Amino acid sequence: MQIFVRGASELLPLDLEKDDTVQDIREYVAEEYDIEIDELVLSLNGTPMSDEQTVEQFGLVSGSTLDATVKLFGGKVHGSLARAGKVKGQTPKVAKQEKRKKKTGRAKRRLQYKQRFVNKVAGFGRRRGPNSNQPAST
Repeated sequence: MQIFVRGASELLPLDLEKDDTVQDIREYVAEEYDIEIDELVLSLNGTPMSDEQTVEQFGLVSGSTLDATVKLFGGKVHGSLARAGKVKGQTPKVAKQEKRKKKTGRAKRRLQYKQRFVNKVAGFGRRRGPNSNQPAST
């Protein structure tokens, strides 16, 4: 049967028997592309092939195409993906405090009226908000 090996630049045709192993294919491809056999990875449809399996066990049919790639250096993830979720996992959980229920309706309007008009002392200068920490000017 004939299969094809897709390398960096071209398709490499191979004539195989049913009892040939993946190791035999790797040796031939490594020799053709002049690379070390340990660095070569063969995969079929994205699945890496193990050396012990035969062509028949792996399910190769005539006209199949294998991908030949070289192992890459690295293994670390760059950027923020390496620390994703780390801060949330390290932060201790703090229980929520109980808050007073907010006033609604007539009570809310009464509170707004008191804040805006009743408790205010007319002063000179710039108007300050209700949360200002500046002392009242006299």
